[in-house]
Amino acid sequence: MRWILIAGGLLSAASPTFAPAFANDTTAELTTGGLSYLQTSDVTMEQENLYISRKEVLVDYVFRNTGTSDFESIIAFPMPDVTGGSQSDIAYGDPESDNFLGFSVVQDGKQITPELQQRAIAIGVDRTDELVAHKVPLLPYSDKTYEALKSLPQDVKTRWIAEGLVYVDRYDAGKGWQEDLRPTWTLRSVYWWKTMFPAGKPVRVSHRYAPSVGGTVAMSFIDQGKPSTGYKDYVERYCIDDAFMKTAAKLEAAAGKSGPNYMEQWVSYILTTGTNWGGPIGKFKLTIDKGRPQDYVSFCGNGIRKVGPTTFEMTAEDFYPEKDLHILFLTAADQ
Repeated sequence: MRWILIAGGLLSAASPTFAPAFANDTTAELTTGGLSYLQTSDVTMEQENLYISRKEVLVDYVFRNTGTSDFESIIAFPMPDVTGGSQSDIAYGDPESDNFLGFSVVQDGKQITPELQQRAIAIGVDRTDELVAHKVPLLPYSDKTYEALKSLPQDVKTRWIAEGLVYVDRYDAGKGWQEDLRPTWTLRSVYWWKTMFPAGKPVRVSHRYAPSVGGTVAMSFIDQGKPSTGYKDYVERYCIDDAFMKTAAKLEAAAGKSGPNYMEQWVSYILTTGTNWGGPIGKFKLTIDKGRPQDYVSFCGNGIRKVGPTTFEMTAEDFYPEKDLHILFLTAADQ
């Protein structure tokens, strides 16, 4: 039997469902998630151990095929879409690397080198082959891509502008007005590998990557000690409460008296894909690491415990994730 597994259900990558508008002072994050399974109830997720910090996401799974037959599957991890354009304030890792979030995977103790499929989509049309034919890298924000666009024949430049594949970026960098071509296409990247799920036996899968961290240079949910316009959105998204607001008010007041200026950072992770497996997650453990003792963190969850100077933990059995996970960090900008 052959089935397809998909790793990482994604929210909108280029324009997340929530990102306060602070122009260049705001950076949006790309949202990734965990493994999801489609089209069968025979494979259950017995365990998920999820660790999230601003430096890395570590996920360890134990799956079991409860059916009576072995079957070969394709497991896939879609990287977040990266979309070119004038709004480039996206924290997407290394713009010069195909593996821009540093994704790696281990299955049953063995390192796997997955295949990589990449496609460039513009206005709903796959333009990958044409870009490759003109030796233009597919990474929208790569310096190599910009240089390759400069070297295109003029007739190709004119046609690609008209077709919406690129646009003309006009700017003054102190040397008079300049014009460069910039990509408008969306890069869609998927890592995938084949695996076998033996009947009745556990399969252990671990994957690691650096998260996309968004943020802004100030706290946007509070203004002079009072909730700001976006406060209700923060309550819904990050479950900030009265105690967190009191702390934020103290930090804001201290910043006005030569104290450190606290800024926001955000990390998001899709949890709800866990419901696609054959039943609930048997044992679920979430660990959030805020990084430094002087930083602050807020996120939604039940039975959260502080288990270390910087770590918080939530555990559950027969867990059905009903919401995706969004984490708000407050960190001193000058420390």
